[in-house]
Amino acid sequence: MNNSINNTILLVAILLIVGVLTTKFSARLGLPSLVFYIIVGMILSNFIYFDNASLTQLFGILALIVILFEGGMQSSWKDLKTVIKPSISLATIGVLFTTLIIGICAKMILDVSWLEGMLFGAIVGSTDAAAVFAVIGTKNIKRRLVSTLEAESGTNDPMAVFLTIAFITLIQNPDSNILSISLSFFWQMGFGLITGLLMGKLTVWSINKINLDSSGLYPILALAFAISTYSFTSLFNGSGFLAVYTMALLVGNADLTFRHSIFRFNEGFAWMMQILMFILLGLLVFPSQLSEIFWQGVLLSLMLMLIARPIGVFLSTFKMGFTLKDKIFISSAGLKGAVPIVLATYPMLAGIENSQLIFNVVFFVVLTSALIQGISISPLASILGLSGGEKLTSPHSLELVSMGQSSSEIIEIQVKENSVVINKTLLEIKLPKHTLITAIIRADQVLTPTGNTEILEGDILYVLAPKSKRKQVNHAFMTKQGEKGV
Repeated sequence: MNNSINNTILLVAILLIVGVLTTKFSARLGLPSLVFYIIVGMILSNFIYFDNASLTQLFGILALIVILFEGGMQSSWKDLKTVIKPSISLATIGVLFTTLIIGICAKMILDVSWLEGMLFGAIVGSTDAAAVFAVIGTKNIKRRLVSTLEAESGTNDPMAVFLTIAFITLIQNPDSNILSISLSFFWQMGFGLITGLLMGKLTVWSINKINLDSSGLYPILALAFAISTYSFTSLFNGSGFLAVYTMALLVGNADLTFRHSIFRFNEGFAWMMQILMFILLGLLVFPSQLSEIFWQGVLLSLMLMLIARPIGVFLSTFKMGFTLKDKIFISSAGLKGAVPIVLATYPMLAGIENSQLIFNVVFFVVLTSALIQGISISPLASILGLSGGEKLTSPHSLELVSMGQSSSEIIEIQVKENSVVINKTLLEIKLPKHTLITAIIRADQVLTPTGNTEILEGDILYVLAPKSKRKQVNHAFMTKQGEKGV
């Protein structure tokens, strides 16, 4: 085998190892891991010449599909439905105002045309799902704010993509019909939303109904549906990113067979794609060029963080139940990440005159945003008094390891407040036939269940049951308001 191929394979292995170790290191320092991945890529760019914007864009889009799919599945619909209105407003109106304000700033500071300035604003106007999910996912911050930021970051990419392509079109064809461009926005959003819902239902049905020869194929099937959702939607000029996030949200909140296998596989795969994507994006930048736009980059970063983003947040969340402290925190949590850098490759491939300048400044803005805003999230939440309870997560995981054709599965049940089984013994709970509670997690301890074991609020139960009895098992643990225990 060619030595260059072996060297490339070895380099990928080293990058993954460095990426994993870097994640541990960044967590201790309180820095977003994406900063270290980008720095690794920038260091390697001194030894490896890489300027393939087309390949970077392709890999970036694939990585974003995986990241959005994983992030959407981890999001709770119960939490998100309470913040739909502000999230959509932030993802549309907020992005639009941010784009316009920072676009004006870019025109003045970078000495580019008005349309190129607005193009820059569109590229950096949205928050990044990968960065937001990674930074706030484990933070002890008020649940409503976390849900708002997660929903915003998962749904504002379509607006940024639309605006970026729209301004590129206007630069290349100044006589383009603005009305038709505006109408295409509603088609993209509407078609993306509908396709995401339909593909989500199809994915859930397929996973639960199709018996595969190996349980390891179910995560691959789910990921294949996510990629298909993006490609099918994009073929009809819809918003592929919105479709993927919508589909993932539906899948993640549905009753799934081999649920843990699907979640754990996609969590690991999303990390791998994130590591490689940010390193690849770092490779595309030449550090010597960043020094040439240092002061412009710093000035635009500060204006974006301190002026454009806050104005966009305050205007788009007007009279939506957020306090001044809430709005200050949401403004400060507008992290930039892979999406702006990937979008910055669009002008390069389109041959826009100042595309390299735009790319370098976008890269600088992303790096400074991740550094400053990523580090400040937890301290700022504490200063503003916005810290809240952590997400309820199981410290253990248990799943039936068997061939996919098995008729049984392990179902995880979280005993919620007001559940009908609280303070009842296992003997008192009416479960379907051929159903067995195999383990109980309580206060980070694994209990061996017996007939006299009393169920308490917060317990996590693992139930071995036939796949056909999943709904009946969930019904047995419902709350008094009719909410499922799973």
